[in-house]
Amino acid sequence: MLLPAFRYLRAADIGEAVAALAAGGDGAQVLAGGTDLLISMRQGLVAPVTLIGIRGLQELDGIDTGATGDLRVGAGVLLTDLAEHPVVLARFPSLAQAARSVGSRHVRNMATLGGNLRLPTRCWYTNQSADWRASRAPCWKTDGGLCHVIKTSETCRAINSSDTAPALLALGARLRLRSVRGEREAPLAAFYNDDGVRHTNLARDEIITAVLVPPARVRTLFVKAAARTGLDYGYGTLAAAVTGANKAIKSARLVAGSVGSWPVTLERAGQIIVERGLNPAAIEAAGEATREDLGEVANLFSPPGYKKRLVRGLVVQVLEQLRRIKPGTD
Repeated sequence: MLLPAFRYLRAADIGEAVAALAAGGDGAQVLAGGTDLLISMRQGLVAPVTLIGIRGLQELDGIDTGATGDLRVGAGVLLTDLAEHPVVLARFPSLAQAARSVGSRHVRNMATLGGNLRLPTRCWYTNQSADWRASRAPCWKTDGGLCHVIKTSETCRAINSSDTAPALLALGARLRLRSVRGEREAPLAAFYNDDGVRHTNLARDEIITAVLVPPARVRTLFVKAAARTGLDYGYGTLAAAVTGANKAIKSARLVAGSVGSWPVTLERAGQIIVERGLNPAAIEAAGEATREDLGEVANLFSPPGYKKRLVRGLVVQVLEQLRRIKPGTD
C-alpha cells in the first residue's frame, strides 16, 4: 500500500509549526514519529495535503521537574526515553510501564508521548485496508452512516487504544497546548470524548506541547492484556493510583483502556476503595463494580463480554498488588 501524495514542511520551531497548521486548515497534520499516522495514510483512512514535521523540536523535548514540583514531559519525548527515565521510574512507575507496553522497541524508538495520547480510535472494520473496507458499507468514521461495532449505535464506537492515556489520567495529569492564539493548559480528563470520530477536544490548529504530572505520594501500577506483546493492541488495560494508607485511602483512581472510545474512569470502583480501604473484601467489591462503571463496551480483537470479565480481573489484580506496596515507598 503506497502513501498518498502530500507536501512536507519541516518546522523550524513550534511557532512555525502552529502557523503552518492553522494555515493548512483541514488538510494539514503534524508528523512526529509517524508510527500510526503513516499506517492510517496507507490504509486510506486519512489523506493530508500537508504534513508538518515537528520531530526534534526543542520546545517539545525534555523531562524535568518545575518549581511547583510538577513533572513536565515534552510531547515530543520518545516512548523509549520516557520508559527508561530515572525520575519517571522512581516517582511514577505506572507511566513507565504504560510507555514500555506500547508496540515493540522499534516502535517506541520512533513514537512520541503526544502522538500516543492523540492516537486515533480503531475497530475491526477500520483496522483493515481500503480495498477490504470497500466490500462493506462505510461507517461513521469513513463518511458512512453506521457503526460496524455496535449496529444500533448512533455514534462511532471505535476503540481508544492509547496505553499512556489511562496511566496519566490516573495520575491527574494536565496538558499544555499551543496554537496561533497562544498557550493554554487543560486537564487530561477533559481531553477525551466518548465518540470514536471526534474522540478528543484538541482543536484542529492545536499541538500538544507537554504533559504535566502533579507531585504526589502515590502508589501506581499499569497492566495490559494483549495476545502478542509488542504486536497487538490490548484486549484491555488498567491504570491505578492510590494515596494514603491501606486502612485510610485518601484517593483512588482506576482507569480502563482499550474498552471504549475513551479511557473509562471506574468511578464506583474507586469510591469503594476510598470508603472501605484497601483490603480483600473491598477489592472484590471494586472488581464487581466494574460492570456498572464500564457500561457499553466495544470490541476489538475480543468480545465485549470477555472485556468486562477481563477488566474485573485486572482491577482485582492491580489493587492486590498495590495493597502490598508500602505507602511512601513508590
